[in-house]
Amino acid sequence: MAQYQNVFQRYEKKYLMDERQYQALIKFLHGKMTSNEYGRHTICNIYFDTPDFRLIRASIEKPVYKEKIRLRSYGVPKKEDTVFIELKKKYKGIVYKRRVSITLWEAEQYLLRRSKLQKPSQILKEIDCFLDFYQPINPKIYLAYDRIAMCSSENPDLRITFDTNIRWRENVLDLAKGVWGSPLLEAGQHLMEIKIPGAMPIWLSRGLSELGIFPTSYSKYGNCYKKYLIHSIGIGGTQSA
Repeated sequence: MAQYQNVFQRYEKKYLMDERQYQALIKFLHGKMTSNEYGRHTICNIYFDTPDFRLIRASIEKPVYKEKIRLRSYGVPKKEDTVFIELKKKYKGIVYKRRVSITLWEAEQYLLRRSKLQKPSQILKEIDCFLDFYQPINPKIYLAYDRIAMCSSENPDLRITFDTNIRWRENVLDLAKGVWGSPLLEAGQHLMEIKIPGAMPIWLSRGLSELGIFPTSYSKYGNCYKKYLIHSIGIGGTQSA
């Protein structure tokens, strides 16, 4: 099995752009950022939550600390392919992501049936504690998007990703069942994320400002909930603990 990075700590800034801004930014980044070896690829996710959507309701209230869990694959996996259980936390603007890599079959046995995995680790213990604390926790939505990832030619810790064609569904919550779903963004929109351990380079900050591209608060799962899923628990349910 290939080696993967399983621990991340960084700042993540998001920007929502139209096609004109996107093309101008790609031109600006030429020679400064390069696409990674995967080129354009599709990322698939299943987000888990409590019956009353406790995790995402807490997240969109913008607390100092928030956390979520998801199952992720790169492309459509078969049962024996590698996927990732990711525990993502944000505290005072810093994102901490810890994940374990296992097969899709193992992940389904663990997350859906709570079968024990034969590969104990500190990260897995943290995921166990998370699942125990929020139980019952179940798959809620499927989210997929096409991503281009770039890294700095001078600073490998600086990464920029562009997500397009974001689609989602609230049924057939199985990574192996394909990447179909309803669109989340408007036509021509691109969601950019800048990921960096520390301060943003001055050249990049100035370039974004000159192009009229400014940070925004945007959560894919959060927008699915606010636009489409809130009806699942009713108006009153949004106020419950």
